[in-house]
Amino acid sequence: MSEETASPEQAEADLEVVARLNKAYESLKRETSKVIIGQSDVVEQLLIAIFARGHCLLVGVPGLAKTLMIRTVADGLSLSFSRIQFTPDLMPADITGTEVIEENRSTGEREFRFLHGPIFANLVLADEINRTPPKTQSALLEAMQEHQVTIGGTRHPLHPPFFVLATQNPIEQEGTYPLPEAQLDRFMFSIHVDYPSEDEEFEIVRQTTAETTPHVDKVLDAFEVLELQRIVRRVPAADHVIRYAMKLVRLSRRDKTGGGADFVQKYVTWGAGPRASQYLVLAGKARAVLRGRYYVTTDDIRAVALPVLRHRVVTNFNAEADGITTDDVIRRLIDLLPRDESESLDGGKLPKVFRSSNAG
Repeated sequence: MSEETASPEQAEADLEVVARLNKAYESLKRETSKVIIGQSDVVEQLLIAIFARGHCLLVGVPGLAKTLMIRTVADGLSLSFSRIQFTPDLMPADITGTEVIEENRSTGEREFRFLHGPIFANLVLADEINRTPPKTQSALLEAMQEHQVTIGGTRHPLHPPFFVLATQNPIEQEGTYPLPEAQLDRFMFSIHVDYPSEDEEFEIVRQTTAETTPHVDKVLDAFEVLELQRIVRRVPAADHVIRYAMKLVRLSRRDKTGGGADFVQKYVTWGAGPRASQYLVLAGKARAVLRGRYYVTTDDIRAVALPVLRHRVVTNFNAEADGITTDDVIRRLIDLLPRDESESLDGGKLPKVFRSSNAG
């Protein structure tokens, strides 16, 4: 996860692109709201992960439009979309593809030809990912990390942009295979999809029982998504912001000497690793860009802390007995580490070249 740096000239050019893409982001929110009622925070977190080159795990009960949400985002970004329904009998080749023997009609010789699987798309929906055995789940690991699949010793690259958005049902555990921590760590965000409000549910029922079907216009294309991803990597993060992200992650770990926070010592078995710090900074940068800013603040880090950390902090029996969830622990960590009050949008610690950008 190396970070690109921008020259002053490149930074000025990036500022113009950020302003343009901020308007596109507002348009994208309007387009998705035609189909998806409410869930604005979920849609924003999806887009943050996409523009930061991350993968997402969406956790929610059936019927909350998780699949429809992902498909709508793909339509608005003009990305190729593929859905894989994970079942207990799904095989790795059903995801990655397989080689078949074909006869060359001109020479009569038989040769292998690779048939691409559904993983070869820009946006891949892994529906109910915990319903398939670990062997099949692991078929996603190489694709998510290396953006390629290896079949018969031959590497097949996946065309960028590439994202895996997986869904998981949190209440039905019969016949499921929990994702191992190593695979969970490959997801930038774990996003909780909650029930809609009463007014939102009324609008959902009214809209989905009518004859008309909303149409989502294309807002960005694959080239613009890639351009935005590169700009996100070039967004400067001040040292104090990086250290803030690191401190938040390090506070989540049990201190073997007993010097950590009391509630962490009592409720946490394992804390988050260094990848969490990397994802906090990257997600903070993407959030800043979506708001029209070319700099990241500690408020951006705090805003993405829950989806980045909730699947990386493992609570113990004491937490379960006291009704303490992982989200509760993370919120306490955020309260324990106050934001940098010297940071301001009218100057403060920001480099001069960035002060003219929008204070979103």
